[in-house]
Amino acid sequence: MSNNMSYDPNNIFAKILRGDIPCKKIFENDHVLAFHDIHPQAPIHALVIPKGAFVDYADFAANASDVQSAAFTKAIGEIAKLLGAHEQGYRLISNCGVNAHQEVPHYHVHILAGRALGPMLSGK
Repeated sequence: MSNNMSYDPNNIFAKILRGDIPCKKIFENDHVLAFHDIHPQAPIHALVIPKGAFVDYADFAANASDVQSAAFTKAIGEIAKLLGAHEQGYRLISNCGVNAHQEVPHYHVHILAGRALGPMLSGK
């Protein structure tokens, strides 16, 4: 694990994976779940999470199996197409650690699209 965060099995994404909390599902397979963000930052805002206990990208890269890694990467492309995000372009974001403002200690990727998204960072 990285960034001094440890996996919390009671984080909101773990609860969604267990079915304790509902989500507006977009896509699911044996390794991945994708759903609409409840506080969207763009007209299209999906969250893509692996079905494993990974804190962030570094943890996923170091510990996911080749099958999990490939399934996650392929799913992101499929989900972008399902949402129509690939037509005009989209942004992938994964916040890792405190300085990146990671709020949930479960690896996830945001797919944002549906409008011009502006510069990546505010320059601050």
